[in-house]
Amino acid sequence: MAALTALLVVVPLVAAAPGHRAAAADSGPGDTARSAESTLVGGVDLDTVTIPELQARMNRGSLSSLRLTRAYLRRIKAVDPKINAVLRTSPTALRQAAASDLRHRLGKTRGPLDGIPVLLKDNVNTRDMPTTAGSLALAGSPPDADAVLVARLRAAGAVILGKTNLSEWANFRAAKPTSGWSAVGGQTNNPYVLDRNPCGSSSGSAAALAASLAQVAIGTETDGSIVCPAGMNGVVGLKPSLGVVSQSGVVPISAEQDTAGPMARNVIDAALTLSVLGGRDTLRAGDAPGLTDAGLTDATARPGALRGKRIGLWRLPSLGAEVDALMTRTAERLTAAGAEVVEVSMPYQERLAELEFPALLSEFHRDIDAYLPTRGGPQDLAELIEFNRTHPREQTCFAGQELFEQALAAPPTTDPEYRAMRAELTDLSRRSIDEVMAAHGLDAIASPANPPAWTTDCARGDNDVIPSSTPAAVAGYPSLSVPAGFVGELPVGLLLMAGDRQDAELLSLGAAVEHRLDAWRAPRYLPSAPSGTAR
Repeated sequence: MAALTALLVVVPLVAAAPGHRAAAADSGPGDTARSAESTLVGGVDLDTVTIPELQARMNRGSLSSLRLTRAYLRRIKAVDPKINAVLRTSPTALRQAAASDLRHRLGKTRGPLDGIPVLLKDNVNTRDMPTTAGSLALAGSPPDADAVLVARLRAAGAVILGKTNLSEWANFRAAKPTSGWSAVGGQTNNPYVLDRNPCGSSSGSAAALAASLAQVAIGTETDGSIVCPAGMNGVVGLKPSLGVVSQSGVVPISAEQDTAGPMARNVIDAALTLSVLGGRDTLRAGDAPGLTDAGLTDATARPGALRGKRIGLWRLPSLGAEVDALMTRTAERLTAAGAEVVEVSMPYQERLAELEFPALLSEFHRDIDAYLPTRGGPQDLAELIEFNRTHPREQTCFAGQELFEQALAAPPTTDPEYRAMRAELTDLSRRSIDEVMAAHGLDAIASPANPPAWTTDCARGDNDVIPSSTPAAVAGYPSLSVPAGFVGELPVGLLLMAGDRQDAELLSLGAAVEHRLDAWRAPRYLPSAPSGTAR
């Protein structure tokens, strides 16, 4: 982990990041008078600046963490009412930033995230702010302690800026939920087109990043809840290998699949954040090895960075003709850059779809019953179900809690039938990736991360059958979403997946793909989508 961090800090990677497409010229001393919605601060454009660029400016004194944090807080106040992504900001954020500035002046910085504002999904425990998972049942006192990943961020000097809205209980409550809605926070909107959905349970984290309300954010995923919102909001999201980031202090669905991960506007920032988050989780059986030092290098900035890389394209035409056409153009661009793109199909997917949900029901019952006694409010799943029945605000978008009820009746995780199910899931999901990569000699498998965002509708619920995230999610392998392009005004991500613990290699490839596709553009906060075609 230390080796990866050193590589990321010292090598000239920023040329591979999209910030160089539209970085603002220094705006000079007058930029403090700009509007609160401006993305310009201290000579940089928040839309496109990378963490290495920010650290370089802070080290030479042309930008302070305090100024940067204030700029993000102003943007949250001015811009967030359009998208409703940020639940609350930390009352100590400016104090944290001032402490970082002192460390910078004394030459005692703690690494690449020192002074960098970070938003946390509101299912990650924080001792000084409520952690609700979007539910009124947890809206009382804050947890007694930070999640392990938050402690790592604080130790690294990051500025914990606040908490983001999410799909309530990480979208594991109702059979037909509406992503981005919670009883605590209401509905988060997609910044590109406001009546469209932000996808997945890490919806607030992704929407906040798209709107440049923080430099990086933390999301969580069981299956798709980092990579789909990243794709649908035009940002980068990494679901790490299972065990690289501690689960301790994160509201659970399933210890067999849950992981937190970094979300950012570019791959380099996601990689730097992972270098801080990653480590050994002492609460899980077995050891979680750190990342290798094979990660990003300055090769990603060279025209030949993709030459000789073999990428398997899993098309998923069920996501629509416009997305499929975008995948064709993506493959052509990667091929023109020297990559070899071969079309593949993923085996065992129907069986995975049959087994995953029943297994998650049993695991959720076990894991939520272990978490709830650490908090005030309902102490087990049965009490949580009763809470929802008796609190009308929990039913203002959708009333159902069918998944809770099914989990309560599910076989325990000691049941032999459950054990056989999870063993088969693990085996088939890993084989689905390993066998395809070996058969074609691949560096990664690519697929669309998402369809164009659907219209948010509480009565209908989500329209989100998106199978691309499942193989890596169930296997516990890493997956990374990077911007691929647009269908009209709506972003679509390219999902890259690789083998177990190949997080650093996947980030390196992702940086090269991101640089080649150059697909990011700022949101326009349109009230609804005009007619348009894929770009």
